[in-house]
Amino acid sequence: QVQLVESGGGLVQAGGSLRLSCAASGRTFSGYCMGWFRQAPGKEREFVAAASWSGDTIYYAESVKGRFTISRDNAKNTVNLQMNSLKPEDTAVYYCVASRVMVTNRNGYPYWGQGTQVTVSS
Repeated sequence: QVQLVESGGGLVQAGGSLRLSCAASGRTFSGYCMGWFRQAPGKEREFVAAASWSGDTIYYAESVKGRFTISRDNAKNTVNLQMNSLKPEDTAVYYCVASRVMVTNRNGYPYWGQGTQVTVSS
C-alpha cells in the first residue's frame, strides 16, 4: 500500500518555526512531484508548496513565499517543509501529497497523507 506519513506538527507561538516531514513508502516515487496542502477549519483545502523530483522546480503559494521552504531527499523518499515566521492564519491541518504531474490544484494529487495539525497561537 502507498503511504505518506507526516510528522512534525504541533503548537507554536506566532513568529516561531516548525519543520514538517513526510515519509513515503509502499512504492517508488521516482519522478514524482511531492508537496504540501493545508486545510483550516471551515476553509477549502489549499495548495502550500510543491517540488519536482529533481528539486529544480518549486512552487509556493503567495501566502507562504519567503517564510516556508520545501526540500526533498529522494534517497530517503522524504519531503520536508520548513516553516518560519509563522502566523495564526497558518493554523491548519497540513497534508503531504504526491503526483506525477506538478500542479497546484488538489485534484491533481492522487496520493495524500493523513495530515498533521499545526497550531499557531497569537
